[in-house]
Amino acid sequence: MPIDGVLDLHTFKPNEIGDLVPDYLEACRDAGILEVRIIHGKGIGNLQRSVHAILSRHPDVVRFAIAGATYGGTGATMVTLRARS
Repeated sequence: MPIDGVLDLHTFKPNEIGDLVPDYLEACRDAGILEVRIIHGKGIGNLQRSVHAILSRHPDVVRFAIAGATYGGTGATMVTLRARS
């Protein structure tokens, strides 16, 4: 999987995201990528809620919010990561 700051969850099972999202965020920080877009799709919102729950507990997440219309709107979340010290 390329570490380019965009994680598309469409190809993963919901039970895989608990490890996948934190691992991907860590890989992005290692690569110096501090702005990440997670594409979870619109659907009925279950995956979005799961992603947001993970992000709210992650110690290296500074903030996250639904993406703007240009970046996927309610189908994606933009994440800002804390820089390594």
